[in-house]
Amino acid sequence: MDYYTDYSLEEYTTFGVAAQAARFFRFDTEDELKKWIRDESPNHPEKLVLGGGSNLLFTGNFDGTVLYPAFKGIEITREEGDSVLVRMAAGEAWDRCVEWCVEKGLGGIENLSFIPGHAGAAAVQNIGAYGVELSDVLAEAHGYYLDSGEAFSLDCRDCDYDYRYSIFKGPLKNKAVITSVVLRLSRVPRFNLSYGQVQEAVKKRGTINLRNIRNAIIDIRKEKLPDPAVFGNGGSFFKNPVVDRADFERLKHAHPGIVGYPLENNKVKIAAGWLIEKAGWKGRSSGKAAVHEKQALVLINKGGASGKEIARLAYEIQSDIRQKFGIMLEPEVNII
Repeated sequence: MDYYTDYSLEEYTTFGVAAQAARFFRFDTEDELKKWIRDESPNHPEKLVLGGGSNLLFTGNFDGTVLYPAFKGIEITREEGDSVLVRMAAGEAWDRCVEWCVEKGLGGIENLSFIPGHAGAAAVQNIGAYGVELSDVLAEAHGYYLDSGEAFSLDCRDCDYDYRYSIFKGPLKNKAVITSVVLRLSRVPRFNLSYGQVQEAVKKRGTINLRNIRNAIIDIRKEKLPDPAVFGNGGSFFKNPVVDRADFERLKHAHPGIVGYPLENNKVKIAAGWLIEKAGWKGRSSGKAAVHEKQALVLINKGGASGKEIARLAYEIQSDIRQKFGIMLEPEVNII
């Protein structure tokens, strides 16, 4: 276990903004974490569990304790016919996990290729892309409660998953540390090519297989999304809003080109990027913060932007979208 005070978080978030944590603990083993919970947790009332930092925006220093689980390891734990259970330690880079599974011929998460962050945080956020969400394949999430030190093993139903939501973003937010996730994958995968762009990109590669799907999605994401090493960003900044079908039809009457995806229960998910672009924000700058010129859903740090500067741009966009469309965009990024 490593312990630091007044520790810079700039390299621990993909936005790359300047911020410090009053206290920072890094855990490389579960024993270190269990000992810390037993001996130290009561002395640190304000805690923040940090993964890959791809979904966090700090608007200033954090006057609390950051917990950084750095556990490593990927392994097959059980096989049941074509079904394979794979355990991924929370500190593993998510895309490395996807690559590992594709190499082993295990399908189920290839559509989630090239998403930044760690495996533990993927379960917290219920990451999703191109018709697949982590909750589609998650079997169990393992970890420890920070108040009691008790170990937990929650199955998918216990995690209360919804669109970019889990129990770890609700009742258990910063009250539990995930140490590993177990995914149920398949040696005979059902390929999801429901997004035309993916289908077209895979078709150009010939055979429909895990490797070609992964490579196609990597190329698509590289084309649409900025590299955090060049322009700090957190991927999609806002969630796609969900509205009643009747409300969507009214919006469609006023804005014929609006993009929406039908859901269950007479709901429609609207493309937030379309709203932002239609409102004229795509490519616009506000100081050192900007809306990405290729994807309006992404806010970027052009270099030296503060977290407050990026957050201020986000608030301006929210206000404008609400005024023009009557929709309040909800951030997907956690603003601290």
